[in-house]
Amino acid sequence: MSATTQWENIYHGLDSTPGKLRMSQGGLGWKPSVGEGSTITIPADHMASFQWIRVARNYQLAITLNKDRDTPSSAQTNPRRTNFDGFVRDDHDRLSSHIRDYFNKSLETKEVSTRGWNWGQAKISNHDVQFLVRDKLAFELPLSHLANSNIAKTEVSMEFLNPEQQQPGANTGSSDANGTKSRRSKGDQLVEMRLYVPGQASKDDASDAGSAADADDNNNEETAAEAFHEALKSKADIGQVAGDSIVVFKEVLVLTPRGRYDIDVFNTFIRLRGKTYDYKILYSSMNKLFLLPKADEIHVMLVIGLDPPIRQGQTRYPYLVLQFPREEEMDAELNLDEQTIQEKYDGKLKKRYEEPTFRIVTNIFKVLSGQKVATPTDFESSSGQTSIKCNVKAADGNLYPLEKSLLWVSKQPVYVPYSEIHQAILSRVGGAVASSKTFDLHVATKSGTDHTFQSISREELDRLKAWLADRKVRIKNEMAEETGGLAAAAAAGLLSDDDEEMGGAAGADEDEDSEEDADFAADSDSDGGSPSEGSSDEDEDGGYEDEGDERPKKKRKD
Repeated sequence: MSATTQWENIYHGLDSTPGKLRMSQGGLGWKPSVGEGSTITIPADHMASFQWIRVARNYQLAITLNKDRDTPSSAQTNPRRTNFDGFVRDDHDRLSSHIRDYFNKSLETKEVSTRGWNWGQAKISNHDVQFLVRDKLAFELPLSHLANSNIAKTEVSMEFLNPEQQQPGANTGSSDANGTKSRRSKGDQLVEMRLYVPGQASKDDASDAGSAADADDNNNEETAAEAFHEALKSKADIGQVAGDSIVVFKEVLVLTPRGRYDIDVFNTFIRLRGKTYDYKILYSSMNKLFLLPKADEIHVMLVIGLDPPIRQGQTRYPYLVLQFPREEEMDAELNLDEQTIQEKYDGKLKKRYEEPTFRIVTNIFKVLSGQKVATPTDFESSSGQTSIKCNVKAADGNLYPLEKSLLWVSKQPVYVPYSEIHQAILSRVGGAVASSKTFDLHVATKSGTDHTFQSISREELDRLKAWLADRKVRIKNEMAEETGGLAAAAAAGLLSDDDEEMGGAAGADEDEDSEEDADFAADSDSDGGSPSEGSSDEDEDGGYEDEGDERPKKKRKD
């Protein structure tokens, strides 16, 4: 037997570059045939089992490891498995013989289901979710990709992370080795899968939840969907267990997505655990932090920007909004030793906190995510607040003019950096009269996205205009143009012939109520008017008539 055996044109994981696979008594190694890609080496004592599987690229050698790999691989995301594709059918006997001689292991043949059925068994192992059809593998998904799992009666949804996010790093705006590839070349990405899991299952059978049968006595059993859901949550922490959490915040009120959640803080991510939904959020996905006082002066909000956003069904949440009572304090002790705090976190964390809750949470998120916290600075509204009450479409909220951006906070916050604003337009609602008590702020961005903040109090106009002007934002004040136009029209007495005739026809009946009627017509225009309010261009007189009244006839001109 030769000391080394080699196979050509073998692919590692999802890599598109073929390479050479060499095997010896000390282990195996793979390196690409062309280019300067990384070399993969696996010691013999790290390999636990071997499987032969039919795949798209001929046959695959799947190797299960007895410990996580020391270095992550973009082509192979499961830390306990390594795959090599490209073997042909005739390689089976030769490969099986060398595995037995070198490592004293057998090569197991794993059959794959090709029936195309969408029903079968769902099983959860330590590192994968497997879908079996008649005891044959249809597909499997690594648990390390699982970001969230939700349940609705008998349906369990699984949401997945991008493989590039498995190793969180600093938010530098750049990605890993795959970042050089264009988005088009990366192909499609699985983000969600839903499984219908009927029947009942005992808790002991959670891993076999998909095949559970109906039971007559439900007292000691839960549904198969619930068992499957709980098993997913318990095994999808990317190698971390509950005891590894740094600190836990109980019953935190989250405004977006709404609910009360327990927040488990880990080294690389946080987990929000609610009654219905759970979310796993990597620190690498946190790109903005805002600490904002509410207008009631009782609560404080912590707004966290997320990229990619978390999902709840088809709804995306790019912002997480947490609310804390300003006066609430807590004692918190971090599950970290002093050496770790000094060496890993540069002493920016404390071993023990005795402070308001919002300050503790903000400080921990700031250090672990590496993001700065933006707070209101010098802006002050007419009521002495740091925000302005206004609406976006039908939702009401508060607009915070910050040092570098505008942030509107409601169910779905809106973030607009000043550097991205093409023009800010100040206008009255629907061209209302000069006595209008509110105005709109229309923000046109350089990317083409527009935002309209409606029903802002007239008292905030000068303050907001001055604030935007100081930030070098281009401002167009349509309110001043409208006021000037109305004044010029009044001075010139610009009335149409029809209006004069209408006035002559109604001269005998005209009284002091006419002023009220004119005001009514103007107010109707400010409301945007429905078609029943005489909005047709043909009604030049701008008036209104009852069904029993005759429309005055125009004089015939000779």
